Formats: sequence, structure tokens, C-alpha cells
Amino acid sequence: MAVELKTREHIRGIRKAGRVVAACHKALSRRLAPGVTTREIDRFVERFMLDRGATPAQKGYKGYPYATCASVNDVVCHGFPDSEPLESGDIVTIDMVADMNGWKADSAWTYIVGKSSASTEKLLRVAKQAMLAGIKTAVPGNYIGDIGHAVQKRAERDGFGVVRMFVGHGIGRSMHEFPEVEHFGPPGQGVKLEEGMVITIEPIITTGRPEVYVGMDGWTARTVDGSWAAQFEHTIAITKDGPIVLTRWD
Repeated sequence: MAVELKTREHIRGIRKAGRVVAACHKALSRRLAPGVTTREIDRFVERFMLDRGATPAQKGYKGYPYATCASVNDVVCHGFPDSEPLESGDIVTIDMVADMNGWKADSAWTYIVGKSSASTEKLLRVAKQAMLAGIKTAVPGNYIGDIGHAVQKRAERDGFGVVRMFVGHGIGRSMHEFPEVEHFGPPGQGVKLEEGMVITIEPIITTGRPEVYVGMDGWTARTVDGSWAAQFEHTIAITKDGPIVLTRWD
């Protein structure tokens, strides 16, 4: 399967969608607190996007009913927003995709709700650093395997697990495009990175084992051992001058 390379104009279109996603995450970071529900977050995200001329691309995708995925504690991804109030000490990953004029940008972020422990803070810190390690390797001439190797090396250095079941992906006019971006494995393997590729790097890091299972709703994925999981994701463009993060906000 061929990679769809993006022109500068295409990347500008994806960046516009990425700015909406980034601004929404920044706004969310100020709203999350004990007592807030993920259903309230979902409504906020949808309204935020619509008010800025974008649409939530996840809503309706393969029948998914919400604007966001909201994954709490041991849910690794694809959690359904619900009316259960978040509690102090919880962590919640909010994953969103904005569509702006047909171009899409994707970003997930894990937030601490209220007060947290040192161990939870370490999980989030390492998960974010693992994503950044993968981004650093995303340059022309390297391989998809170099991204995954960098992510895995950083996470496992501190004893954390890397979920294998879910991967990053190309993105542009479609939410999921070729190639898949695994977050583990040996370097120098897989698709060679080229200028003009736009991909997501989105490792899910756990405090325990990396094995997960999908619940009866067909979407919600949890760790088998009940360990907590954190995910950080950016949409990036691969250029001759290095990776450009199209969803940066922090």
C-alpha cells in the first residue's frame, strides 16, 4: 500500500484542524475537576469544535456515538463518555479528532483530576516522554520501527508497559490512513519515513502488563491486570527540517 504524501498546502489544512484540537485541549485542562463528568466534557468538546467551524470526526465513525473517547484509570482507550463524576486522583485520557474543511487532526491527552500521587505523576511523565522520544526520531530516512523502538525503550527503562494492540496511523482526508505506527519493536523496520508524511504518534503506557481486552460494548479497552494507563498523542508532519507537531498546545 502506498503512503499518501502531503503537500505544504495539505499540511496547512491539517494544521488548521490541529489548532482547533490544541485549543480545545488547553481549554479542557482548565475545566477538569472532581465532580465533572466525561459526558459533560464530550458536550463541551463538540460545542467547542462547532463554534470554530470544525466537526468532531470521531462521532459516527464506524458507529461510534460520541465526539470524544474518554478513558478513565484502567481504560486504555476508546472509553465511552458517561455520567459518572470524576474523582480526585483519577486520570482521564481525552482523545479527539477535528475535521476542518475535510482535513483532520488527532490528539489524545491524559489529565490528572484533582490531587494525585507521585506514582501517577511518574506514569504521565514517562508516557509523555515516550511520545516525545518517538517524535524525535520521525525524520526522513528513518523507519516506522525507529519510532516504536524509541517509545518502547523510554517506557520500559522505568518499568512501564507499552500496549501493543493499538497503533498510530497516517492521517489527512481520512482519520486512519496508511501506514500504521507501532509503538514497540526493533529499529530499522517497516515503512521508510519520507518528507510529506503526516502521522500520529500515540503510545499507551501502563503501570503493569501491556495486555488489554475490549468490553462488551465493542469499544472500551481495559488493561487485563487492572493497571492504570496514560496516553499522549500528537499529529505530526515529517519534513526535511524535522518533525512538525501540528497539534501542539502545552
